[in-house]
Amino acid sequence: MSAHGTPVPMTSRPCGPLKGRADVPGDKSISHRSLILGALSVGETRVTGLLEGDDVLDTAKAMRAFGAEVTQHGNGEWTINGVGVGGFAEPDQVIDCGNSGTGVRLIMGAMATSPITATFTGDASLNSRPMGRVTDPLALFGCQAVGREGGRLPMTLVGAADPIPVRYVVPVPSAQVKSAVLLAGLNAPGETVVIEKEATRDHTERMLAGFGADISVVETDEGRVITLQGQPELQPQDINVPRDPSSAAFPVCAAILVPGSDVLVPNIGLNPTRAGLFTTLQEMGADLVFENPREIGGEPVADLRARYSPDLKGIAVPPARAASMIDEYPVLSVVAAFADGVTDMQGVKELRVKECDRIDAMAKGLRAAGVIVDEGEDWWKVHGLQGQVAGGATVESRLDHRIAMAFMVMGMATQNPMSVDDGSPITTSFPIFEPLMTELGAQLVRNNA
Repeated sequence: MSAHGTPVPMTSRPCGPLKGRADVPGDKSISHRSLILGALSVGETRVTGLLEGDDVLDTAKAMRAFGAEVTQHGNGEWTINGVGVGGFAEPDQVIDCGNSGTGVRLIMGAMATSPITATFTGDASLNSRPMGRVTDPLALFGCQAVGREGGRLPMTLVGAADPIPVRYVVPVPSAQVKSAVLLAGLNAPGETVVIEKEATRDHTERMLAGFGADISVVETDEGRVITLQGQPELQPQDINVPRDPSSAAFPVCAAILVPGSDVLVPNIGLNPTRAGLFTTLQEMGADLVFENPREIGGEPVADLRARYSPDLKGIAVPPARAASMIDEYPVLSVVAAFADGVTDMQGVKELRVKECDRIDAMAKGLRAAGVIVDEGEDWWKVHGLQGQVAGGATVESRLDHRIAMAFMVMGMATQNPMSVDDGSPITTSFPIFEPLMTELGAQLVRNNA
């Protein structure tokens, strides 16, 4: 069953060269945080380039439910009139976060230290994902959570009436957990300290500083130590959201795989905690060029040109790089299928608890297309076929937008078309995926159209 009602089967056919400019949507991580931090500020935050996919729209609805005035003006322009740190009102209705693990976990953190109660739910995929990794540290502040067996949604949180600051060592690399604890720490007195042994995407730290929070980040022998002074008055901001590197991954990888392709993806965010895929592709022999490097709103940005790369080589991807590209492994595995040799991906157990078990989903789909895949609990290896991938399979997307898009990219370069049973989840992060890729030259078909 689709995340959005009736399933939308889709097929991607082998196509000619992909050419042109790919204006991918705004960064999903920064879009979520813009809405939440805008709601926790006093005054009007103005955002341009906001991703208007389902996940972010659900976060906007949630901020309205907590009392912020959130207005959509068109063309990615939004304003948020916030209620201030500790100013959330108790919502009248259940908060439905759709498919968004980022949205629900960050919102839980933002409300956990206010004396209010809220109930959260989502679609079938989100309701199957574990929330204990967030509710456990939130309990240290004094927040109570009651959910289904295994710590799953639907779940009710009772915020702490008298929150206390915490010192928390993040047990697994997770920007969502880190961010939830930091957002909870905003309304706790004193210092909240988060320690991560492996660096994860740092948008929350950067944006908190931009909104005026007293936050410091220090590299120590213990790890990356983030210290936040609680109960600040956050100042509203003007935010220009860079384009999402995770969305850019799809036209970039398609251009690498389809003969004769030359695609420019402008204004891509290149935060070093997010750009691991592009480094990996270059190590494999991809023809990528970064043009016009600059900085927007404290985030490094450039225009990325991707060209057909016929001499791709399989590599061992360093486990330490996993956090900077965790959402890109599905499409990386597609690129690996066309390379010469084995691509070895280690330290990726986080993929098992994403929107679906992404290792299992990609392994089954790749095997159906004629590719040899070995897998373990936190690793997998794709045996490349030097550009000669049969394809011809129909794959389950499992309500996962990145699985659906990865196999649509694959079908552009296989010998036979690739299909997914449901492409509707794509709208959660990349609502313009079909027209954008079609404009470049892809042949995507909705099978029930």
